[in-house]
Amino acid sequence: MKIKQIIENYKNVVVQIATPFSIGTGFYLKKYNLIITNEHVVRNNKEVIVEIQEKSRSIFPVIYLDPKLDIAFIKVLTDELDIDIELGDSESLSEGDIVLAIGHPFGLKYTATQGIISNISHLQNDIYYLQHDAALNPGNSGGPLLDQSGKIIGVNTFIIQNGQNIGFSLPSNELYASLKEFTLNNNQIPATRCISCMNLVFEPNVDRPFCPHCGVKITMISDIKPYEPTGLKKEIEDLITKLGFDVNLTRRGPYNWELILGSARTVISYHEESGFISADSILCTLPKENIKEIYSYILQQNYDMKGLSFSIKNNDIILSTLMFDKYFHKESGYRILENLIVVSNDQDDILINKFKAIKSIY
Repeated sequence: MKIKQIIENYKNVVVQIATPFSIGTGFYLKKYNLIITNEHVVRNNKEVIVEIQEKSRSIFPVIYLDPKLDIAFIKVLTDELDIDIELGDSESLSEGDIVLAIGHPFGLKYTATQGIISNISHLQNDIYYLQHDAALNPGNSGGPLLDQSGKIIGVNTFIIQNGQNIGFSLPSNELYASLKEFTLNNNQIPATRCISCMNLVFEPNVDRPFCPHCGVKITMISDIKPYEPTGLKKEIEDLITKLGFDVNLTRRGPYNWELILGSARTVISYHEESGFISADSILCTLPKENIKEIYSYILQQNYDMKGLSFSIKNNDIILSTLMFDKYFHKESGYRILENLIVVSNDQDDILINKFKAIKSIY
């Protein structure tokens, strides 16, 4: 199968995962009706936000945690995922085989990188990983590693800091063994693997907070407490709720929220070290023609508008506002964000309909 076709086939299978603490990648296995990802991506969360390419953003429950192998399973509660992909045989791999890593690095939407297997048995913490040089970045965690036929032969798990494209993936045969053990006469009952004795402990665990097999303290999924923001993060989330959004679906990490209204997408970020709260609405992209007219319009709007400003990054047209945490108040913050969202949706329509700007795909 050609690389281009493989990438296209996985567009509606590789999903983006977000929690109040991190973002990552996952992939859907229809046979098990599960999304596979890394345990460290969903850590300390009973539920996670799953975004399906060009479809929807939903909250799904975490039903399996394995901190030893760093894998987790998420139960799928939608019929939007209906594409079947196969697990390959990781033991059939050899050094030099071409591989493809797919994911959502840095929160970007769907990227693919190609490389080769450089070591089929890299030992780390008593686990053998596939070492490869397909570029991985933060956000790739939990995504699939594919062979040339388009089968999944690994779960991208970690990289070496400052290494030159040195990435590691849990072999697919390890994943298959965990899936088989978890689903055997289980009916998707939540479970956690004990990091000491490696036994699966299913809910309810009558010996909680200890493993019933070896007595080591273990955290079951039902023990995880819901996320409760504090301080300025809580104030920002209160504003998002007041604006009419489900705040659980807007979280994109510890200091980021994403709001979608119409065709405009607004990203709110709290830069704690500098004290800035930025809100950027990505409206649309520049067309190939009439660019001078768009620039003239944007400059005029920047002169007329108060508290908002247009800018262009690469070819994206962005409308932004900036606040300081030291002077942040709920009332004024609400008015500023409401104005940005409303104006963004209006300006997006003007730029697209009047100046033939191109609608953004997100």
